Amino acid sequence: MPHERFRFKSLEELLAKAEELGVELPVQRDLSPLARQVSIGGKLTPNALGIHPMEGCDGTTEGKPGELTVRRYLRFARGGAGLLWFEATAIVPEGRANPHQLLLVPENAAEFAALREQALNAGREVNGPDYEPFTVLQITHSGRYSRPVDKPAPIIAHHDGILDKVQGLPEDYPLISDEELDRLQDRYLEAARLVYQCGFDGVDIKSCHRYLISELLAAHTRPGRYGGSFENRTRLLREVVARIREELPELRITIRLNVYDGHPYPWGWGVSKEDPRVPDLREPLKLIGILQKLGVSLINVTAGNPYYTPHINRPFDQNVIGGYIPDEHPLEGVARMIWLARQVKEAYPDLVVVGSGYSWLRHYFPQVAAAVIQRGWADIVALGRGAFAYPDFARDILQKGKLDPRRTCITCSRCTQIMRDHGPTGCVVFDKEVYGPIYREGRRRHRA
Repeated sequence: MPHERFRFKSLEELLAKAEELGVELPVQRDLSPLARQVSIGGKLTPNALGIHPMEGCDGTTEGKPGELTVRRYLRFARGGAGLLWFEATAIVPEGRANPHQLLLVPENAAEFAALREQALNAGREVNGPDYEPFTVLQITHSGRYSRPVDKPAPIIAHHDGILDKVQGLPEDYPLISDEELDRLQDRYLEAARLVYQCGFDGVDIKSCHRYLISELLAAHTRPGRYGGSFENRTRLLREVVARIREELPELRITIRLNVYDGHPYPWGWGVSKEDPRVPDLREPLKLIGILQKLGVSLINVTAGNPYYTPHINRPFDQNVIGGYIPDEHPLEGVARMIWLARQVKEAYPDLVVVGSGYSWLRHYFPQVAAAVIQRGWADIVALGRGAFAYPDFARDILQKGKLDPRRTCITCSRCTQIMRDHGPTGCVVFDKEVYGPIYREGRRRHRA
């Protein structure tokens, strides 16, 4: 079906469109499953709603949380979600995606501990003294999408016949070496130690959206110990997880994992060799089984590449300025994300699974999320863009039994546009006093 914007005036209209598209969209009006507590490595969440790790590009040049970083997490915590997932934080300076990405090094650790404590205190002021969300800090290396100073400085794991051309990389552009990847294992472990010292309940080894580890998973054409075979392509992630589990047994390990790239083979992961539009989850599911045995407590299921195929991981009404129009209906994308998480949960019922890709549903998100959890297709459902727009969505769902349709994300991609214009990001529509001027200044600079 052609792409179209969200224009549904009732839940029945939404279901009718799903039926017309031939996609499965579970719905129920009983929202009580969203109030369920979920055990993650032995710690209970207050509820089954979460905040995705949404990068704000608003740290200091040294990589410490900035004023807008602190503001964002205080707003998220006041919103009452049971899972509070702190954003992508680089483990080395050269692996930062932008000059204001957070950076976890010993010199900055105290600020991360303070950020977590400030957020929890703010959350308790609104949600009561017993509010204790599960807190995760995501650590990452941006790989192909590194831009640590003022221009791109890609660090690539293999040559991609499509993305290399998009980025203007020559055929002889150097790959990160096996020896450098070996040293990065040490940095992941050092960062995990800092995450633990800062008091977070869990660490997320970011393995999605075509950043370094995600790209390694698809390194079919790479020579050496980190490419070619399944064992080699998964080596960095597996060995980092094993080392963290051995040294930090009390720190829960979580993974935000691409299970489907939607990118042509041999450069894609989790895709049919014949048709990249068709998922092939045999390798992703095999990896998840290994990760669970290594001690991973939770998998946050995601897909796609926000720089190249954003409609896959975040179905939208409107792309960034100059962006493409997808050749599928956004509801098909939502249904695919639900299906992908379901495959993981059904394969590993004892693993905590977090679902993604729900923001396009607007104020009907709770009815779909509740049905997904009730059917056992996921344990927690989280919002990313939707949380930028409506940070207290969880509290409104749990206390009022509904969302205000005048406050939900309209998937206009302006929060992404700010990032493309190299500014700190947030919701231009519903937080316009702060982000409206930033958006306009970014557009002015771009035109200039």
